[in-house]
Amino acid sequence: MIKDYFKLALENISHRKVRSWLTIIGIVIGIAAVVALVSLAQGVQQVITQEFEQLGVDKIIITPGGAIGGVSYQGTKPLTAHDVDVVDRVKGVKLVASYYLTFESIHFKNDVSYGNAVTGMPLDNTRKIIEDTNSYKLTSGRDLIEGDKYKCLIGYDFASGNVFTKNVIPGDRLMIANHTFEVVGTLDRIGNPTDDSSVIVPIKTLQEIYGTDEVSGMIAQTVAGEDPAAVADNIKRTMRRDRNLKEGNEDFSIQTTAEYLQSFNTILAVVTGIVVGIALISLIVGGVGIMNTMYTATLERTNEIGIMKAVGAKNSDIMQIFLIESGVIGLLGGILGIIIGIVLSKIVEFIGKNFLGTTLLSAYFQWYLILGALAFAFLVGMSSGVMPAIQASKMKPVDALRYE
Repeated sequence: MIKDYFKLALENISHRKVRSWLTIIGIVIGIAAVVALVSLAQGVQQVITQEFEQLGVDKIIITPGGAIGGVSYQGTKPLTAHDVDVVDRVKGVKLVASYYLTFESIHFKNDVSYGNAVTGMPLDNTRKIIEDTNSYKLTSGRDLIEGDKYKCLIGYDFASGNVFTKNVIPGDRLMIANHTFEVVGTLDRIGNPTDDSSVIVPIKTLQEIYGTDEVSGMIAQTVAGEDPAAVADNIKRTMRRDRNLKEGNEDFSIQTTAEYLQSFNTILAVVTGIVVGIALISLIVGGVGIMNTMYTATLERTNEIGIMKAVGAKNSDIMQIFLIESGVIGLLGGILGIIIGIVLSKIVEFIGKNFLGTTLLSAYFQWYLILGALAFAFLVGMSSGVMPAIQASKMKPVDALRYE
């Protein structure tokens, strides 16, 4: 019986092609927007999660300024080499790597590029923490070694000609902050435009150029078996005591990688929820369109309803026919919307990788996203057809047969 209802629904929809497709478009737009937005959000989450997994749960990030998400932000006192020594002596800390980040104009022959990231990196055994954190991999030349001073590594965009008119290769020289640096190695593509157009130099050289012992941040690695959260609390207490600060008035921020990931996921969930909520408005509009179509169908098929009732059809049968028809309209819109949503998200992914140079815009499709979108589209259709179905089922056979 249900199979016959679905067959009848498809026949009725095909008889009113133009009206049916105009109704379906409202559902298509809403489902396509939801699928595209959610899949891209899940893709971003997947990429970030993989990055944090690569970084490891045993890392603690220390940066200047008040705690992220705190009421106040105090960044008047920078981190220095002294702070690195303080953290290095905290119980549970295995290694501490510091880095110095600035943005400079970079000159190469007759070309100049403005506002490129220049990162000072340690050359001792703590360097691996920075390399792992930023996914640095050499593609040509050599790495920086102890004893290097005016040597540098260049990002992928320098070597591929995306920064200057000519490709930069190991052996070339760059002018950074009025100092000449020799390129000794090229880094593989990371997928982040800022990182791919950055330059890595020895941290001591960069600090010497700027005449400072400040650091932009630190990454501490915990001893195996230690709880990163407990070690982070020890670091916070030690730095607070060293800086003579009261609890809650810290002028530095300490977070574990797990906390960073949790904060990111929370922010992403809120943003995704807001955007998807906006996209759902089009589904409401589509639902109203289905309701209007079904009301019109009820009037057009009044005689048909009268005949079905005259030959023994129950109110529940009439109601099921109209509900299934409206549900099928929603389902067809859902199927098309999912296909279009997948195509749109893949286009955004392609643009991100090939034109923006980032792997962050990746589409990720969970099975429950597809099935959920289909089920939701069907339910929107059915719920929109409830009132017309009730109206159709309540028609009296005699009145229905007389209707013209």
